[in-house]
Parts: sequence; C-alpha cells; structure tokens
Amino acid sequence: MEKIKKLKNKLKKYNLDGYLIPKNDEYFNEYVPLQRDYLRYISNFSGSYGLALILKKNNFLFVDGRYTVQANIQSGRNFEVLTLPINKNIKIFKIKNKKIGFDPKLFTESFIEQFSKKLGIECIAINENLVGFIREKKNKMIKKKKFYTLDKSITGENSLHKIRNLKKYFYKNNIDMMLITSTENIAWLLNIRGFDSEYSPIPNCVLVMDKKMRIFLFCNLKKIEKKLKKKLNFIYFLEIDELENFLQRIRGNNFLLDDLTCSIFYKNIIKRNNFVLKNTDPIYFFKSQKNKIEIKNTKKVHEYDGAALTKFLFWIQKNFKKEKITELIAQQKLLNFKKKFKKFQYPSFPTISSTGPNGAIVHYNVSQKTNRVLKKGSIYLVDAGGQYHFGTTDVTRTISLDNKNKKIKEIFTRVLKGHLNLSNFKIKNNTTGSILDKVARKYLKTKKLDYAHGTGHGVGFFLNVHEGPQSISKSNKVKLKPGMILSNEPGYYEKGNFGLRIENLIYIKKNKNGMKFENLTYAPIDKSLIIKKLLNKKEIYWLNSYHKKVFKVLKKYMNKKELILLKKSCSNI
Repeated sequence: MEKIKKLKNKLKKYNLDGYLIPKNDEYFNEYVPLQRDYLRYISNFSGSYGLALILKKNNFLFVDGRYTVQANIQSGRNFEVLTLPINKNIKIFKIKNKKIGFDPKLFTESFIEQFSKKLGIECIAINENLVGFIREKKNKMIKKKKFYTLDKSITGENSLHKIRNLKKYFYKNNIDMMLITSTENIAWLLNIRGFDSEYSPIPNCVLVMDKKMRIFLFCNLKKIEKKLKKKLNFIYFLEIDELENFLQRIRGNNFLLDDLTCSIFYKNIIKRNNFVLKNTDPIYFFKSQKNKIEIKNTKKVHEYDGAALTKFLFWIQKNFKKEKITELIAQQKLLNFKKKFKKFQYPSFPTISSTGPNGAIVHYNVSQKTNRVLKKGSIYLVDAGGQYHFGTTDVTRTISLDNKNKKIKEIFTRVLKGHLNLSNFKIKNNTTGSILDKVARKYLKTKKLDYAHGTGHGVGFFLNVHEGPQSISKSNKVKLKPGMILSNEPGYYEKGNFGLRIENLIYIKKNKNGMKFENLTYAPIDKSLIIKKLLNKKEIYWLNSYHKKVFKVLKKYMNKKELILLKKSCSNI
C-alpha cells in the first residue's frame, strides 16, 4: 500500500526501525472520529481496539479476541494479525533491540513500558504524528457542536456535590492537584455532555483541579456557550492549546494523574517540577455506582429500547420468508423502530447485524461488500444499543430463521444456562468479575467450548457503553458494588458457520439479604432455540418469570398484532 510505503520512508528521517500506531487519538476515547482514526487509515481495520507496528520489512496488527477474524479479513493482505495478550509463543521476536517510534500524545507510560518489555524493543518518543503528517489534507469543515449540561433530575446529583467528594479524596490521599484526562470522567463530574464521539455524548476536554477546588477546563472554546459558563461559574475556561504552557508553570505539587488516559507527553511535563502520584482516576469508581435516580432513568430507557427491539424481532420473523431482508436492511429497520421514541438520540455503538458466517465475527460491522440475506434455516444475531437523553442501552438477541440444527440449539441452550447462572449468582462482598466469568462459561466448558471475549462490561449512564473499572472477564479483580451496571453476554462462534450470543444489562441491587443482580433489559429470548430438557427447574422458573416481566413491561407499547406475538413469545416454556 502506498500509505505504508510513505510511512516507511519517514522512518529513515528519524533513524527508526519501526513505528507504533494506536486506535485512539489524544483523548483516548473508544470511538475515534474517522478523520483522526490513524489506525484505520494505515491498516483498513475498523474495530474499536487495536495497534499497528510498522517495521521496515514487516507489518503487524495486534487485536484482541473479539477482532481476530475481522482484522484478518480487513487487513490480512498487508499485515500479520496477532491476537492479544502478547505471550512468549508469538513468533516475532526477531524485532528485539529495534528502535520503535511513537507519538507521546497517543500513548500512556504504562503501556509503552509493558509493550517494550514484552517485545524487547526500545520505544522512542517522536513529537510528531508520522501518520498524521502523511495523511491527505481534507478541506471538509467539522462542525463544532456545543457542550451542554444535564439537570440534577436526570443525574441525581449536582456537580458541586461531586466536586466536594473529590476534594475529600484529595485531602485523604495528600493530593495537591489532579490532571483529569478521561473525557467520560469530566463529563460525569461536571454533568456536561457533548458531541465529540459518534456513539457517546463525550465532550473532548481536559481538566485541572487543585485541593482548593479551583477548576480549569481546557477545550475548544467555540464549543462553550455563555449559558454553560453561567451555570458553571466556578470554572475557568481556557483554550486547549494553552494546556501545555499552563502545566509547565506548575511546581512543587503532589500531582495525581490517570494511568489509563494521561499521555506520556503531559506526564513528562508535570513530573519535571512536581511529584507524580501513580494511580487510577478515582472518578471511575465514583461514577460506576449509579445512584437511585440514574437507575430509575436507566430502567425507563430500557422500556423504550426493549419495545423497539421486540417490534423489530417480530418484523424479522414475520417477513424474512416473503421479503429479501439483508443485514443492512435489518440494521436500518431497527434504527427506524428506535427513532420512533423521542428520547432516542443515536446508537451507543455500531450495530451488529449478522447472519450465517458473519455471525462468527464477534464485532462484525456490515458493509455493502459483506452484506448477506437472511435465509430460512439460518439464525440471525443482532447486538444493538442506544443513547437516550437519560440512559444508555446494550442488548443482544439471537433468533431462529426456522433453524432446525440440533447442534446450534444445544449450544444456544448452554449459552443460555451460563447467562442464567450468572444472573442468579449470589453476590458477596468479595465477588469480582473474574469469578463471574467462570460461572458463565461453565456449561460450555463441559463440552470443551468457549468464546474469545469477556462475559460482560460496565455500562455508563448516558455515557460510554463500555465503562470501567468493573467488568466480567478472566482478569478483572474489581469488587462488585451496589449500583454497578454490567452486561451479561456469553456466546459461541464457529468460524465460517455461525455465531450466537445472549445479552442483557443487569445492575447490582442491595437488599436486606445483601446484593443481587436485577435485569434492566426487556426483550424475549427465542424459545424455539432452547432444548428444554437441558434446563433444570430453577432455570425454567427464571426464564418463565423473566418473560412474564417482559410481557408486563412491553405490552403497552405493542399494537394488536404485536401483542399477540408478545404473548406467545413470553408464554411459559
């Protein structure tokens, strides 16, 4: 590819053996605007997580298990695709002792240290984005949409109260100042939102706060209206370009930085004249426990989202035999159903609309080239979420298109058993996501089956659909707390054949007996794919109870014909 050749020519100028290209831009958001997606530009890979390593003679693309198949399809021609985590079995250690360049504004110190150590390379900061330099210039103007505030009736807590809690954390941990680089955390702290991500109401900005509660917000000032300044009159608003000089003037402070989103570039400026406290931004933990108002609002948007999804699934099952329905047509149809609810803003991630072999691509993104027709005898997987003005959703359903395959039905039932096993788990004070991950895989493991992704992720409140610190995965050791929202999504994928997954959002509810999971998602689970004899009495009771709740919540949104279908879908198994 011509782009890669241009980049390799740049290596000579800096005496480098290679160059690293991450997915993120300098704000470290999950979803990057196309014009700032350097990884996609250089590799054609469109997934939400990855890293390219361009050497003089070889090109490598690192992705996690969700994207291995997709990356090979999109980038396999010019890149050797390697699945993370990096281990000793990866046969690329001929690159040892090489000098690899990187843009210090796009990487954290911890990542570079670990990557260098595992590959035995020397990473050298280059204060120029070499991919940005070679990109074709586009004259297209990007509209600068304004930041806006959310009312306490939506968030349940005003920004000053949140700031005072953060101030207490400062005094408890001997912190003088903090650089907050996580845009989602700033959005939560100040109760502001923006339009800087296609799938999340993120306001791109950086915040500096000291122990006296003086707050400096750095952003594109064209996005700040007088009304917002008046509401947040305790904040100093500054242009983002002033941040570097501002930090250079600060001396002699105990400075807290976020290991996950503070770039090497800013960290190096601060540590010249200050003492850096290595830690994770405490706001991740503060915002992970949703308050009663956030939970109440989240429940309401799941009614809208569940109604739209259920209407869509009924439409698929009614029409796939008599109409030519493709993955793209189905995807647009679901969006149309969602748009009928006024509070819907936009999808919370790229919708996964897949059938046949495409279902085996965990984070499949349909295109004109890959678009398949929904055919009788197959199955259809849809994974979709929404951003509503007071909540975020994410749900997956796999439905039968008159599928008779016993193998698929058995695997679907085992996935369902894992899903139910997790939902019914008795949460203790020391329960972590790593414990739950084993619980969900149990019934697949007995048949030596598995899936190459985590079982669940944290979910934000009208923020990022993927939110930490909690997750249900093999390595997550964060203790689960009341108010945390998680996805419960075991699955199974057979390359070149099919994929299936069941996903509900759940939250941790505190009661007299401790903590338990409660479902947020309302949508029928396809009973025609279930082998009943593989379910025990407790699982059958759970499924029947869940469907009764789905019917009770969604019936008011259905027309007469849909109500008949809903009653049938939610009948006892």
